[in-house]
Amino acid sequence: MADIRPFSAYRPAPGMESAIAALPYDVYSREEATKEVLKNPDSFLAIDRAETSFGPEVDTYAPQVYERAASLLRDWIAEGKFIKEDKPCYYLYELTMDGRSQTGIVACASIDDYCNNIIKKHENTRADKEQDRIRHVDVCNMQTGPIFLAYRSDDLLREAIRKAKENAPVYDFISEDGIGHRVWVIREESQVAYIRERFESQDAVYIADGHHRCASAVKVGLMRREAHPDYTGEEAFNFFLSVLFPDQELHIMDYNRVVRDLNGYTKEAFLKKVSESFQVEKAEQMPYGPDRKGKFGMYLEGTWYVLRAKEQILSADAVDGLDVSLLQNHLLGPVLGIQDPKTDKRIDFVGGIRGLQELERRVQVEQNSHGHSAVAFSMYPTSMEELFAVADAGRLMPPKSTWFEPKLRSGLFLHELEAQKHPNNDI
Repeated sequence: MADIRPFSAYRPAPGMESAIAALPYDVYSREEATKEVLKNPDSFLAIDRAETSFGPEVDTYAPQVYERAASLLRDWIAEGKFIKEDKPCYYLYELTMDGRSQTGIVACASIDDYCNNIIKKHENTRADKEQDRIRHVDVCNMQTGPIFLAYRSDDLLREAIRKAKENAPVYDFISEDGIGHRVWVIREESQVAYIRERFESQDAVYIADGHHRCASAVKVGLMRREAHPDYTGEEAFNFFLSVLFPDQELHIMDYNRVVRDLNGYTKEAFLKKVSESFQVEKAEQMPYGPDRKGKFGMYLEGTWYVLRAKEQILSADAVDGLDVSLLQNHLLGPVLGIQDPKTDKRIDFVGGIRGLQELERRVQVEQNSHGHSAVAFSMYPTSMEELFAVADAGRLMPPKSTWFEPKLRSGLFLHELEAQKHPNNDI
């Protein structure tokens, strides 16, 4: 039974939403974030990446950076850039990309459900990456980046969402990258109660994207529990900001690989080695993206190849049978020597949103700058069914197995951990 609750969000004042809404903090380098904030000082990146307020001499993770984020957030609330809902609500967040829409329910999920594996994971997290968001959430006293959760589609919930969307949205804008964003507020108590009841019938929900943000939010909640030993479990810090989408509406893109060298092989020797586990032939279309599971594209010295996994390496196992596992276990590891793709500097990962031409560009850049061959692999996307199967089995996917688009915007919904006095915070 999933405990998915309504909450009183801080959200942009009407008219501020398109300026404030920002891509997730971790898709930008420091230089890119700084340029974005200079271009648009109202971008939520100014808070999510508060090092943009300082010169390069100040470390990204310096204490004053987090203090600056909290100070800016308080100022923006005081200035009326954000308003606070006067009662707990659910929110609908619709994103439209390339004519395809997905609608999520914005709510708060339980840290106990995370700890008890009702909220299921499919990736490991790294403590160093968690620490930044732990400090940001804790110092700001606010969760600012929603966790992307998925649930198995529910016809009754779908109908409730459809009815709620008959009302006028409170936000309706198109961001610079062409993504449409619409938001509705669900305030009516019977609708709120019904949505909560429908989620209680879900045995599990799944982290689709944002494993590090989720782990960080949970750890801050556990820290607050230690600071409040008399906690009841109803306090806001026992929950974390989420957007929950039905699996049928989600789209996973390919997550491709580039390797800097051939691990000492000549082109001919490399192709021969690859052919032990994969059928290799030149692609008729260029660039080549696989059209089904078990097939891979490979770009090598200006030529695209089709790789087909041979029967002997296929597996029915939830993890070993993933295409990313087949490539890792039977080519990247044994042939190219990439034993730990999380830490090996010879491999890089390219999200499908960048297109297959980016793989060609990377290989050509590698050849020009390093003087030896490099190779790229295009992947068939992991499916939601595969993600669920891995999580249900209590297993973990290899790193960089899924790339979700479109990305949720930060700054549209904020969840305060402990209530504080803020001026101009009521609707």
